[in-house]
Amino acid sequence: MIKSLLIQDYALIEKIEVDFNVGLNIITGETGAGKSILIDAMSLLLGERASSDVIRKGADKSVVEGIFEVDKNRRVRTFLTENELEELPELIIRREISSKGSNRCFVNDSPVSLNIVKDLGDLLVDLHGQHEHQSLLRKETHINFLDGFGNNEELLRTYKWLYTSLNKLIAELNELKEKDSTHREKRDVLEFQIKEIDAVSPQVGEEEKLSSELNILENSEKLLSLSNRIYEELYESENSIQDKLGKIKNDLIELAKIDSLFDESNKECETALTLINDISDNIRKYKAKIEIEPEQVEAIRERLGTINLLKKKYGGSIEALLELRRKIGEEFHVADTYSQSIADLEKKIKAVRENASSAAEKLSKERISISKKVKKEIELILAELGIPNAKFEVRISQKELTLNDENSLRFNNKNFAYDSNGCDDVEFYISTNVGEDVKPLAKVASGGEVSRVMLALKSVLAKSDKLPLLIFDEIDSGISGNIAQKVGLSLKSLASFHQIIAITHLPQIAAFSDHHYAIEKKTVEDRVISSIRKLDDRGKVIEVAKLLSGEKVTDASIKSARELIELKIS
Repeated sequence: MIKSLLIQDYALIEKIEVDFNVGLNIITGETGAGKSILIDAMSLLLGERASSDVIRKGADKSVVEGIFEVDKNRRVRTFLTENELEELPELIIRREISSKGSNRCFVNDSPVSLNIVKDLGDLLVDLHGQHEHQSLLRKETHINFLDGFGNNEELLRTYKWLYTSLNKLIAELNELKEKDSTHREKRDVLEFQIKEIDAVSPQVGEEEKLSSELNILENSEKLLSLSNRIYEELYESENSIQDKLGKIKNDLIELAKIDSLFDESNKECETALTLINDISDNIRKYKAKIEIEPEQVEAIRERLGTINLLKKKYGGSIEALLELRRKIGEEFHVADTYSQSIADLEKKIKAVRENASSAAEKLSKERISISKKVKKEIELILAELGIPNAKFEVRISQKELTLNDENSLRFNNKNFAYDSNGCDDVEFYISTNVGEDVKPLAKVASGGEVSRVMLALKSVLAKSDKLPLLIFDEIDSGISGNIAQKVGLSLKSLASFHQIIAITHLPQIAAFSDHHYAIEKKTVEDRVISSIRKLDDRGKVIEVAKLLSGEKVTDASIKSARELIELKIS
């Protein structure tokens, strides 16, 4: 509920501060006194756009501030938490409209965007008047009102949980399919790369080993020629080194016989002969193994060439190449598992979709049943409010989709579009005159008729509507007498569930007030100023008397006013 309202330098208002209370708050005043200005100012707290034209002449800015009691309003507290705004027992919304064109909004003294103010206003107030902030005139809200009237909270909670689960699973599936599609295209490339690397299957150190082997094979002729020549010089030729050393050894033996000093030289010559024999033997064995194999040379060259191509294509070394093979192998394995994951997820989605379809069907049946009760009750109340020939309908429809559409819920052997409220599209239709076809509620006549329609709807849906404050402007347009009394009675009854602020010109309605306020205007220094004051019991009697007889209050009008008020109280 709203506790207080401050309006400063707004149109004709210099400054007014007014406290409101629970129950039925009635505002009256002569034409042009500023009642509509008060409603316009209130609209700013609900997120309506503002123009610098509203700034009172001579002022730099207009200020409108409302203090709301929200300690028991869970939706508002949740909203404040979600938007990181300070949560207090009271909610202070302030709008400042500068003559320089700037427009500032504050919630609990924290600067916020206009959208934040508007969203908060939607949780706090329903304003019915010429500047409509009317949730019931927005088609998208009709389904919520219908569910509220029918106490479908448990059904809705079950469905919404399934809806959220289904959407989450579908999002996961779409993401998985997208990855699968991406990897499917990439999988062919990965498979080619794996096969290309595995076909060569290079090993660490292989290049060095092959290069050494190739070097030997490529020089086999030279190796054979040189080893043959060495072997001949050392051992095989007629004048070989072995033969020469043999002759020298014989000479050294003869010398040693004469002089023992040659014994050491004789021994060294013997060692040299042994070394020559060993070298000759090794050379003989080595050259015996040498084979000239051009095919093997070509094979090694080709192998090295293939390895070098892979290195250039995938990495700078065999180590890097093998690391890449490991990574793409893992990636290929992951890509290959998507199909199974998709199949598993589709199975889960099917089960959740079936449960969601069942829950949506139950909701739809319940809404159809509720709609008949709503129609009957609203037509009865409209008749009491002076619209005896009103016809009211709650139209419930579904958007049927093709059988192949996966983004649907299925029941009654049909596929339907769905959202967070189920598969139903709900809209209120009305006709207020005999012979006229019902039309969407949003297209009915404006003014008092709209307000009475809203009042009827609110009376039926009062217990379900979570908005704490309802404001009615021009609710008495086009009615009088007995009908006015019934409108007042409906407002009084509605005030048992909501805080009500209503502007009226009719004494039959004003007499029902729990709290009565009078808006007045006066001229100060050639300028018109509007003000508002709360009336005491005597002031209320006088104000109702004015509504009965005009500005000139007589004893008879005061008596009638007192009797009217006492009648309402009783």
